[in-house]
Amino acid sequence: MNRANSVVSRQLDPVGRRGNKVALVLGSGGARGYAHIGVIEALEARGFEIISIAGCSMGALIAGIYASGKLPAYREWVCNLDYLDVLKLVDVTWSPMGAMRASKVMSKLESLIGDTLIEDLPIPVTTVATDLVRQREVWFQKGPLLRAIRASIAVPGVITPVHLNDQVLVDGGLLNPLPMMPILSAHEADLVVAVNVTAHSPQPVTLEELLPKEVEARSQQERDREARLGGWMSEVRAATRRLWDGFGAQNDEEGEESLEARGQREWGKLDMILESFDITQAALAKYKVAGYPPDVLIEIPKTVCSTYEFHRAKDLIRLGRHMGDEALERRMPGIASDATE
Repeated sequence: MNRANSVVSRQLDPVGRRGNKVALVLGSGGARGYAHIGVIEALEARGFEIISIAGCSMGALIAGIYASGKLPAYREWVCNLDYLDVLKLVDVTWSPMGAMRASKVMSKLESLIGDTLIEDLPIPVTTVATDLVRQREVWFQKGPLLRAIRASIAVPGVITPVHLNDQVLVDGGLLNPLPMMPILSAHEADLVVAVNVTAHSPQPVTLEELLPKEVEARSQQERDREARLGGWMSEVRAATRRLWDGFGAQNDEEGEESLEARGQREWGKLDMILESFDITQAALAKYKVAGYPPDVLIEIPKTVCSTYEFHRAKDLIRLGRHMGDEALERRMPGIASDATE
């Protein structure tokens, strides 16, 4: 209770008279979590020092990568992934615990951060997972960073869980998509900034609608790549169909439905899991913000893209930078950015 009061007391002070130390909260939200990178850039451009980070799911991944000093390399990698590159990262498994192992993504992360321990990071980091056995949150504040990230991103039914001793660990967004509590111990922070990438919006809004016009303009090459989405989605649907039907279904050529129709139907099942998870996270995030309101809240509408659209990293990072700039400008109009998008 005292820690919660300390956050509230900071909010009562004029923002403009605070220092530059930030406690950062990065929420879950799949591909929309790329916006966290843009928000970090917006903070750094204004001279803020991030002294503590709590992250969930994609927020945990970005938190760990940033604290280990590898964010520039990670940013370059994801911004150069096209549809086929993302598809190649999907390692389908036949486990009843989940559709994918995420081993290819974790291999890339391992090449960046190696066997780093959370307690050895220069910035305190907390990642949040959910223990299905005890039905409670698990905070990782020490131990292997890679394991903590892997546990936090394990979307139930989609990515296989992490088994640690007697725990079965899945995505922290199941209970706490915007982990405000872990950063309450950052007593030296002058500002608490939270980024919610599963925010509700009164009307569905697209990524293009939110980006400033000068950023919205894309090259012909980028538009051509976007036009190939149909082919990429067909391949994903085919992989998903095989996943849901199992090996035996591939030899069933006499079914009443065409393969294309079945593929579309089975893809709908996976899409429903992710969309349902998004809705739950959005509702939980609202409660977290209401209970522990941050000094600056940056909200990315969950309608800007689907959870799995990881090929849109470049625009999502731009969106995070744009919305981060706007939120900081509203709260601190006298603190200018030293860089442009």
